Amino acid sequence: MTTTEAQDARPARPPRRVKAEVNGWLVLDKPVGMTSTQAVSRLKHMFNAKKAGHAGTLDPLASGLLPIAFGEATKTVPFVQDGAKTYRFRIRWGVKTDSDDTEGAVIETSDRRPTRAEIEALLPSFEGTIMQRPPAYSAIKVNGERAYDRAREGEIFELAARPITIHALNLIESAADEAVLEAHCGKGTYVRAIARDLGDALGCLGHVNALRRTRVGPFLEVDGVAPPGDDQDPAAFLAALRRVEAGLGEVPSVDIVRQDAARLRRGQPLLLRGRDAPSEGMAYAACGGVVVAFGPIEQGALQPYRVFNLPF
Repeated sequence: MTTTEAQDARPARPPRRVKAEVNGWLVLDKPVGMTSTQAVSRLKHMFNAKKAGHAGTLDPLASGLLPIAFGEATKTVPFVQDGAKTYRFRIRWGVKTDSDDTEGAVIETSDRRPTRAEIEALLPSFEGTIMQRPPAYSAIKVNGERAYDRAREGEIFELAARPITIHALNLIESAADEAVLEAHCGKGTYVRAIARDLGDALGCLGHVNALRRTRVGPFLEVDGVAPPGDDQDPAAFLAALRRVEAGLGEVPSVDIVRQDAARLRRGQPLLLRGRDAPSEGMAYAACGGVVVAFGPIEQGALQPYRVFNLPF
């Protein structure tokens, strides 16, 4: 048998599944133990979607909201990532770890325990725009490498402090060895660092031993849906999919006609008219309930920074 005949005798490969056009947001209530990458991969495979991504990593040891964007919704990810976030977390006093959570090695202990009054008196100093040193076990790059990779190799280093904003930090519960707090904060805040710095300032040390995210930008805890079961019908789960513009929930919108939509889709600016039209900042335009484009408003005109390829 010739080589050509041998090749012809091979069984034909099954055709690849054609990827589906899935557009929108799914606000997953991620359980503890699942990575953000695993969550995205699982849903992308389930929907057979062409494109998917998440808006802000949530550690495996954390639970809560992980907004996942599909298709055209991925263009709105930066707005969700830059939005305010709310975390409820528990601090274990008396133990400091090298990762600032339960996953790391214990590096120091203390017999001191803070009173509720001592904790509450310190919280205002953590609110507003403050300087925060990120944990060594973080995704920040150091000379081209992720900090957590270098830390796992045993390298000792400290990341430079950077400004972050904590809008509110409240004490929810207080017990002898633990306290539950809630932080409403801006982009780039590390809750593990809040626990570490609170423990240091109180002289008792501390680390996070439970963490849940309850808000990400426009998405709230009530929006979260549990991960699908292994035998769940994808079509039924798709019912939880939110529209593309859900990611722009904190951005002003303007309604336009088809002629104006065509102009924006050609990349041309659109002069906004009407008493209620936004005059500055960012905005998005929609035609017949379908998002068309978003961008900054300059001299009264909407500049189409990103255009959506969605049917009217």
